Amino acid sequence: MKKSAKILALAVALFSGFGAASAQAEGFKTGVDLVSSYVWRGSELGNSPAIQPTLSYTLDNGVVIGAWGSYAVLKDKNLNTEANVASDYRYQEVDLSVTIPAGPFSLALVDYYIPNLSTTNTKAFDFSKTGPNVIEANVTYSAGDLSLLGAYNLTGADAADSHAYYGEGSYKFYNGKDGFSAKAVVGAGSKYFYGGVGGTEKKLALVNTGISVAKDRYTASYVYNPISEKSSLVFMASF
Repeated sequence: MKKSAKILALAVALFSGFGAASAQAEGFKTGVDLVSSYVWRGSELGNSPAIQPTLSYTLDNGVVIGAWGSYAVLKDKNLNTEANVASDYRYQEVDLSVTIPAGPFSLALVDYYIPNLSTTNTKAFDFSKTGPNVIEANVTYSAGDLSLLGAYNLTGADAADSHAYYGEGSYKFYNGKDGFSAKAVVGAGSKYFYGGVGGTEKKLALVNTGISVAKDRYTASYVYNPISEKSSLVFMASF
């Protein structure tokens, strides 16, 4: 755990030292999203409406240090724990991140803290295989209406099974005078981690397809996961 924490601290320090100018103004930024359900990379998490606050600070070199959370409004009695028994928890997640802009690229290191992953160990910043954290490194490329993402789990709870990976492409195909915009999303990742099938299979599988339509602060998204054969229609309001 101490070794992983030192690696994370070193990475954050290095990331904070390199960064290109960003269009985002220096300083703090806060916000909150209200969602009808929390769907992430093709999988529904928590089976409940959720409140998702965000807090970030942008340095003068464009590096962004952020915190994001998701808190289910309703209890989910079907949420599985490590003991594979029904629990009476509300899904919770708190993510910390450092993002570096580099031209059309953005490099990020993310700590996903999900206390519901464990019934015995809910310690934040425990990056061991039995802890409730997963550390991911990702890179995003953006050019016009096209955006590409590549992500890989470095350490934490996922390392107990395997190191999952994920890739996603999105394209904004509509930007009308009526104020609406629309984009299509296709994502593929490790079958066991993103397909909702369990196990340790690293096989790449199509796990996330869908379309999102947005206007002003409102977004509606249809998401289908071909592996789990589940679909979701999500409404989001951002403030």
